Amino acid sequence: MPLDAQIAGFLQQLEAAGAQPFHALPPVEAREAFSKLNAMLPGSSAPVASIDNRSVPGPAGEIPVRVYTPEGDGPFPVLVYIHGGGFVIGSLDDYEPVCQELCSRVGCVVVSVDYRLAPEHPFPAAPDDAFAVTQWVAGHAVELNADPARIAVGGDSAGGNLAAVVALRAREAGGPALVGQLLIYPTVQAGEVTPSIEENAEGYLLTRADMEYFFNHYAGQETDLNNPDLAPLRSDNLGGLPPAWVRTCEFDPLRDEGEAYAQALEAAGVPVSARRIDGSIHGSWSFFTVLALGGVMMDEAVEWLKSRFTA
Repeated sequence: MPLDAQIAGFLQQLEAAGAQPFHALPPVEAREAFSKLNAMLPGSSAPVASIDNRSVPGPAGEIPVRVYTPEGDGPFPVLVYIHGGGFVIGSLDDYEPVCQELCSRVGCVVVSVDYRLAPEHPFPAAPDDAFAVTQWVAGHAVELNADPARIAVGGDSAGGNLAAVVALRAREAGGPALVGQLLIYPTVQAGEVTPSIEENAEGYLLTRADMEYFFNHYAGQETDLNNPDLAPLRSDNLGGLPPAWVRTCEFDPLRDEGEAYAQALEAAGVPVSARRIDGSIHGSWSFFTVLALGGVMMDEAVEWLKSRFTA
């Protein structure tokens, strides 16, 4: 399909505004640019009972989290949400609309994770933090007015990678038991060049040069590209993982690896809901308040999470 007309207009607006590619900026400036873009977009108007900042003990100190609690009576199911941004950019504020929308419409507590970012904190800081928060949520569900038997993990892009890694780690550790993994255009490989990377190398918000920039900052001195904590697609055992919801976008460098992961999960016997959003780009999920195709992804994610939490 051709690029969605609304998305094409959105990209033209960014270009006209002089938006710099992420790889052209130092990490601190890339974070500021990403936050500035998000601040210009409408937030979520979905009602929630409360939004609270707190911190969780982690392997290298306290990990900030933001807890969204829905209206109504609990205990509620809970989603641990891990934001995207190439492991280098992204923040609790940047992802507040996504988390607020999911909290309200699914009727679940959402715990948004402010994991340590590269290059200041390269791999494996991010997965260590994400798993620590998930373990904490399972052990402190009662104080969150949440149900420890109904925990899911989710994330987009780099956050999709981290959600997949958390699911793998939880299986290996014998818990926490997870009812689902929500994977939005996840990055799940390390170093391979797929057709979608070549086809969508430039012009669709996330570029091949951006991917290399993010990966080089994140991987640091990591030389084992087969490490499943870095590249979940390289895991030699994907069996016994929680059901997965995987969405990819047609004009996204990450399209092929996300779809390969969905296929690998299915081959391992994991229930998978997988679909490509034609005409769409990387980042559309985060921009669901202004991009209709992002809204489609949000609608489908909400319905899938509801089904997992009531299964």
